[in-house]
Amino acid sequence: MDTMLDALEEGRLIELPDNDKFDSLQLLAHIIEAIPSVPNGTDVAGLVLTREKNTNTALGKSFACPHARVPYDEDLICSVGWSPSGIDYGAPDNIPVHIVIMYLVPDNQRNHYLKEISILAKALQNKNNLDAIRTAPDLNTVRNYLLDLVSSSKGLVGSDARARMIQLEAAEPSEAQKIQQLSNIIIEPVTIVSGLNQKQIVLSQNKELVELLDNLLTGQVAGKVSSPQLMESIISKGVFEFNGWRIIKRSSSDYQSNRSLYECIAVKVIVNSNLN
Repeated sequence: MDTMLDALEEGRLIELPDNDKFDSLQLLAHIIEAIPSVPNGTDVAGLVLTREKNTNTALGKSFACPHARVPYDEDLICSVGWSPSGIDYGAPDNIPVHIVIMYLVPDNQRNHYLKEISILAKALQNKNNLDAIRTAPDLNTVRNYLLDLVSSSKGLVGSDARARMIQLEAAEPSEAQKIQQLSNIIIEPVTIVSGLNQKQIVLSQNKELVELLDNLLTGQVAGKVSSPQLMESIISKGVFEFNGWRIIKRSSSDYQSNRSLYECIAVKVIVNSNLN
């Protein structure tokens, strides 16, 4: 399960913001789409959601493994989501899903993917303490649970050693280290208030993001993107990309005076230049 270890080591384990199945799948897909090695225009969200409507990808025992197959050669990639309250996923054992592991499967990685899923399913059958994941208090506990799951897998000496090394490196981290572990993925709620012939307003706790979107909406990012392009993309496609940020529309509401409110999530994956 080296691909899942990559996700845990590189900070692609996130707490899902709600227990809605398709919102969760979209968010995990957009995290994969934002990874620099994934070719621009790869519609992971569309591929996953289309497949999920036809095939339920729940494994049982609180886990689900949706995936998107793509027609090019690259590395196998995954992102991992944790739902504290559990998602009504339609699992075969009727148990809510707490862990969603989403894979991007290039043509050259199909056998690798099938091997990982087989090992995960076997590890889950041998793992008796499933209550630990259902009652986990925080993301760090979930991370350690998943590392233990890898370590308990039979026949994976290399992965077992690597999982234990990751745990040792993260043992009792300081507050600064806890922040650093998740620093390569930024997820921010964003609200955009838009009105016909009126100033558009961006609301977010992230100063960089507010300044970027304000500049786009007022046309101060010359020669690249204009306000109409930004809003048209949000309205028609539900997603807008610029400068490493992916803005994903979650809902919209119309109000008087031709004003609309768009509730969004902004995702950015930071490449760690210190990695060898």
